[in-house]
Parts: sequence; structure tokens; C-alpha cells
Amino acid sequence: MSHKSPISNLFFFIFLLCLITLSAASKHHSRRPCHHLVFYFHDIIFNGHNAKNATSAIVGAPAWGNLTTLAGQNHFGNVVVFDDPITLDNNLHSPPVGRAQGFYFYDKKEIFTAWLGFSFVFNSTEHKGSLNFAGADPALEKTRDIWVIGGTGDFFMARGIATLSTDSFEGNDYFRLRTDIKLYECW
Repeated sequence: MSHKSPISNLFFFIFLLCLITLSAASKHHSRRPCHHLVFYFHDIIFNGHNAKNATSAIVGAPAWGNLTTLAGQNHFGNVVVFDDPITLDNNLHSPPVGRAQGFYFYDKKEIFTAWLGFSFVFNSTEHKGSLNFAGADPALEKTRDIWVIGGTGDFFMARGIATLSTDSFEGNDYFRLRTDIKLYECW
């Protein structure tokens, strides 16, 4: 009859624990995205004359501003809500696959920057559900990263990074953002 020593049992237990830990770590810390998407969203801010086509509006302004024109001094103090179309290409007139819904506010006097909180709500046959985003948008940078902080439906509990780049802008009335989404946690 052979007896295993307590030390060999301990080493075997430690070995199994290491295997389980390494297996779990490799599942949650993948450096390659589990999903990659690219969308464009088109923001047409209400300027007092374009109510029919506007997809966003100033809902808060500093004392020196108003609700139809973004404030001077890097738009500091303006709060904007939006319900923008999302398309697969950069054409505003392409069929929308959903809506970008949320807000942004300009939060610095010294430089042109904003903070964003919004969702992509999908209504296409390809995607159902939503993706939620938040983060700083230093708009003068060529690319900016914000967080993907969750989702619903096809994107249940998704997390990752969205890289924003300004694809086009026309004064203070229109801009188009390219949103390159890399999800690192997919369920």
C-alpha cells in the first residue's frame, strides 16, 4: 500500500491552483479584441434656424452664452444633448443602423475639450441592443480614446475602447465622428 506524503499533495494542489489561475487570467486579459466595429455618428446642432434637421441642442449655457449659439472661449460651460443617426459609412444620408443618444459638455476654458456620456442604440437587423460610452474628448487631438462601459442585447456587459476621430465638421453646426470600437470583454 503506497502512501502519498502531505508535501506531494501540497505541491499537486499548488500546481492545480496555478493552472486554474493562468487559465482564468488568459480569458479576461486578452490583448486582442473579441469584437471590432466601426460606425459614424452625425451631430447637427440646433442653431435657431434648423429645427427640422437638428439632432442636438444646447440645454445649458454659461451666463455669457445662449441656447442657440455655442459660447466663445472654447464653448466652456455649454451642455448639449443629442440624438444623432449612426451610419456604417460617412454619408449622413446612408440608412441609419441606430442612434447615438446622450450628452456632452465643454469643460475647459483653456483648450477645446468636452466630456461625453452616450449610448449607441441599435435598430438594425445586424445588431440589437446598445453600447454605452463615457470619457474625455480633447477634440483637437487627431484620435481620442473613450471607454466602452457596458451594453445590452448583442453587447451584454461588453467593455472596451472606442477611438474617436473627427471625420468632418462645418463650423459650429455639424460634425461627424468616426467611432472605431474594440471590445475586449464579450459575453
